[in-house]
Amino acid sequence: MRSPMIRPEIRPKTGPATPRPQIDPQIDPQVDQFIDAVWLEDGLAENSLAAYRSDLQDLAAWLRPRRLAEADEQALTAYLAARHGSTRASTANRRLASLRRFYRWAMREGAIGSDPTLRLAGVRRAARFPKPISEAQVDTLLAAPQGESPHALRDRAMLETLYATGLRVSELTALRMVELSLADGLVRVVGKGSKERVVPIGEAARDALRRYLKSGRPALLRGRSCDAVFPTARAAAMSRQMFWKLIRRYAHTAGIVAPLSPHGLRHAFATHLLNHGADLRVVQLLLGHADISTTQIYTHVASQRLKELHARHHPRG
Repeated sequence: MRSPMIRPEIRPKTGPATPRPQIDPQIDPQVDQFIDAVWLEDGLAENSLAAYRSDLQDLAAWLRPRRLAEADEQALTAYLAARHGSTRASTANRRLASLRRFYRWAMREGAIGSDPTLRLAGVRRAARFPKPISEAQVDTLLAAPQGESPHALRDRAMLETLYATGLRVSELTALRMVELSLADGLVRVVGKGSKERVVPIGEAARDALRRYLKSGRPALLRGRSCDAVFPTARAAAMSRQMFWKLIRRYAHTAGIVAPLSPHGLRHAFATHLLNHGADLRVVQLLLGHADISTTQIYTHVASQRLKELHARHHPRG
């Protein structure tokens, strides 16, 4: 089995990386104050900050003319009931999580005397288990980029790296040369919540990377400068959307009819490790999960595999 690897996405805590969007002057100013506070505390990614901002601005607009600090449990219950009916359970629970964090912050800042979200309950969700592709399908997928062209070398190295490390697609596309050490067989990643982890790279991925870095990457850059490990022909880091399209194309080439995304290889990485006896805590560290409960969804898939093996090979199976 091919082994794992990693990458970082470092942003210094000196201020937001992009200009703050224009805020409706009628929107509660506490939204902005809260966003600045959580960014300074946790260094959250821009997508996370944007989600907090969107949820709180929506609540502020719904409460108008009352301010966020004036909302009580009854008002928040009415707001969530009005919004939950038209959204998925995951979105509803994310919205509630945004409100909970805001009101905990407001309590800490002395802006409110009690937390109106304490008794609010999330939406129950049916258990969803990842459906990873098989090891044979992975082998076929990784062999799909044919030839020695710069693009084929790059794409093969990206697929090998993704399966070897279980990186998130954003971590893979943002991987920088300084974060990759082929000599040590390691990659350094700063993932969600600015949590850093180091993931080993398997020999198959290291070999694909060596070949790509020797001739594929220089041909793509043509003397131009770019610190991304996997640049495009424009000498810029590849977007997540572009890599999504690439993996779909190679899945089609490999004859994989089931929907496949970059996250599908992350699922395969975790499940295949567990199937081969890896400890759940180790898989948690490699994936960069803050909570072991997030990793436990893979045990269902692995246990199904164990049941199949038991039934096939045990004399009384």
